[in-house]
Amino acid sequence: MKKFLFLIFLLTYSFNSSAHMAHYNKFNKIEMEILRDGEVIGYNYYFFKKDSDNTTVTNQLKFTVKLFGATIFEVESYGEEKYYKDKLISFNSKTRQNKKDKYVELKLNKKENNYNIKGSSYTGSASVENVVGNWWSHKILQTRSQISPISGSIKEQVVTFIGKEKIELYGKTYEVEHFKLTSKDMSIPKDKRLNFDIWFDKKNALILKVAYSRMGNWEYRVKKFE
Repeated sequence: MKKFLFLIFLLTYSFNSSAHMAHYNKFNKIEMEILRDGEVIGYNYYFFKKDSDNTTVTNQLKFTVKLFGATIFEVESYGEEKYYKDKLISFNSKTRQNKKDKYVELKLNKKENNYNIKGSSYTGSASVENVVGNWWSHKILQTRSQISPISGSIKEQVVTFIGKEKIELYGKTYEVEHFKLTSKDMSIPKDKRLNFDIWFDKKNALILKVAYSRMGNWEYRVKKFE
């Protein structure tokens, strides 16, 4: 039954894929807080700039994990996605992770109709069916594989519809659809594996919350959108 409901969801949104970016025309900014074990440790902000059929989405992310006052893990990242109508034409990011530099340079190859990727973990081509794995876009719930926004690696995934729920965030109640996003190949090491719970607000076409467990219990929560 759950698989059937997810199929209905997938077909509904696939038929409207040409209007995907139009869903975000009303947004100027989405602010997410990052929490680990219930404590706010950072942020993930998305900014939208529109010019006719062109849309630029910039992503700013920063968090720091401390133990007994000492920093054990920190990430700071900046990314920029550019779209023409609904088509991604480029994505670039630079990330500093525990004093190591990671990056992605992606461009649409119009002649071959694929993406050319140069990243810190992968260099090569990728199908245009891939989606950059950022949390602002509900297209991540429709694709069979995603491109890491930090390293450029390609990860195959499976999305399962869990059910409809109500959640409360920052004093507001939302009716949402709960999904599970996992790696297709669950034999890969746990630290490389996709394993996310995602709560999607269909009314606003917005992912409101993401949760996962890795060195603690993490949540990305939408605190504000405008």
